[in-house]
Amino acid sequence: MLAIIGGSGLASLGTLEVSHRQLLQTPWGEPSAALTFGRIGKRPLVFLARHGDQHSIPPHQVNYRANIWALSHSAPLAIVAVAAVGSIRPDLKPGDLLIPDQIIDYTWGRPSTFHEWPDSAVTHIDFTEPYDRALRQRLLAAAKASGTTVGDGGVYAATQGPRLETAAEINRFERDGADVVGMTGMPEAALARELALPYAAINVVANYAAGRAASRQGISIEAIHEVLAASMQQVQAIIERMLSSDD
Repeated sequence: MLAIIGGSGLASLGTLEVSHRQLLQTPWGEPSAALTFGRIGKRPLVFLARHGDQHSIPPHQVNYRANIWALSHSAPLAIVAVAAVGSIRPDLKPGDLLIPDQIIDYTWGRPSTFHEWPDSAVTHIDFTEPYDRALRQRLLAAAKASGTTVGDGGVYAATQGPRLETAAEINRFERDGADVVGMTGMPEAALARELALPYAAINVVANYAAGRAASRQGISIEAIHEVLAASMQQVQAIIERMLSSDD
């Protein structure tokens, strides 16, 4: 079974035939929303709205540990996370899709490990490649098969939010090697790695980052919503194709 974490713009999967919803209690509290179980075609799937059913939970207050823990107990084979991002590179324009392969973490103060019990041993995970290589290739193949153009590889800068970044911060991220910027990629990816769950992401470019191109003088939130509404059909096409390739 595949698990999907939906972010801004993907509060549900329109083609998902829902069988039931389940709100799980975890050692870390409640997840953002009830898990939605169902099928796309013949393949089972579980969906979780990262920001809640009403998109009411800001990025820095998402209970990432509860979300990943709850999904792990539905026994998924892998997790695909969908997230809106701002583009730092001029060739990545609003509406484009990217399958990132690296992360730089600029977040702070977010609980970022499951190993915090009083009797827990110090636990290190290898995070050289933060996204699962095989799962990334499945997403890229599904995109190609569905006729959807996606970028292969890129560095995702994870920021604290909920505010958008300053132009100077974006300049810094570019110097650091980042291609896109978002607010939810960490600690989500690291927590999935701690539980040995293959994890990969589909980034939807919602806008140019602060100080860049059309965002040089400011960022239009209304325009972001319009881009996301149009782009999520492509995201769903990739997910549906990936599932159908498993038949």
